[in-house]
Amino acid sequence: MSASIKIAIPMAGLGTRMRPHTWSKPKPLIGLAGRTVLDYLLEQFNSLPDIKKAEFVFIVGSNQLEQIRAHMQLHYPEKKAQYVIQEKMRGQSDALYLAREHLGGPMLMCFSDTLIETDLSTLANEKADGIAWVKRVPDPRRFGVAKADKNGHIEHLVEKPKELSNNLALVGFYYFREGSKLMKAIETQVEQKICLNNEYFLADAVNVMLATAANFRIQEVEVWLDAGKLDALLETNQYLLSHGHDNSQLAAKRAGVSIVPPVFVHPQANINECVVGPHVSIAKDCQLEHAIISNSILEEGVKVKNFILKNSLLGRNAIIEGRAKSLNVGDNSWVGK
Repeated sequence: MSASIKIAIPMAGLGTRMRPHTWSKPKPLIGLAGRTVLDYLLEQFNSLPDIKKAEFVFIVGSNQLEQIRAHMQLHYPEKKAQYVIQEKMRGQSDALYLAREHLGGPMLMCFSDTLIETDLSTLANEKADGIAWVKRVPDPRRFGVAKADKNGHIEHLVEKPKELSNNLALVGFYYFREGSKLMKAIETQVEQKICLNNEYFLADAVNVMLATAANFRIQEVEVWLDAGKLDALLETNQYLLSHGHDNSQLAAKRAGVSIVPPVFVHPQANINECVVGPHVSIAKDCQLEHAIISNSILEEGVKVKNFILKNSLLGRNAIIEGRAKSLNVGDNSWVGK
């Protein structure tokens, strides 16, 4: 790549599958294994050649802009970032087209709830016009899939196929050697009204490019993590804690606390007479007393007292007292006797 790469991340959706948390914050800022989804999303690009020159383009809703920009300025002041607002939800292609002035040259596109493990260093010598990352799944019918030949060259993308014969599920991660060609394909897509329920999907824009002899290939991944709904988020939390993000040895040094690895406990969390783990993430300024917690994520400032908690996500500053439950509680909530 002779030009610095652009990384487009559409995130302007309403986040309905993660409510009540998305009433008060963007979905990418939900807690995950001691950090946020957005932190892990950004981390997956670190293998890019010349990552320091990369420019991130966040396509956000108007109610998301302030929090996303503040997070980036606080934690990633060195990264170049542009912000584009998508007021109406008209699909992935529409989101990218709104950001077209920032997306010339080589670009990556990743959905904001998609986390994969892949090596991007090979893009420095990539000859294809584009790449779609895929994972083989037992039942592809609820995903988009890539139809590819024996050499891995993509012939067509199919949304939610009815058959099981093609199991190469699209994970929501794409490379385009020239972003302006994608924009032209989106223009054709809109002109021909290639949409579903008034939403323009990126797979259809790629099919427009394929119809003009663009050369796309697949790139398979083994690890594809979902951060888009509660049960999947907890599974992703389990995976990350089990693969390098556990600090249970440090957490186990606390008096009066029993730790069942893997867990992440922020150094500034206050825990007394508790059993924590496995698969628990506890953020900064949490206060836990006489609690048993497993397979849960507690965001910043949560207070839990006299409680058995499992399979739960507690939003910032939530207060939980006195019962045994599985909970999905948003920011600034209180649950008591």
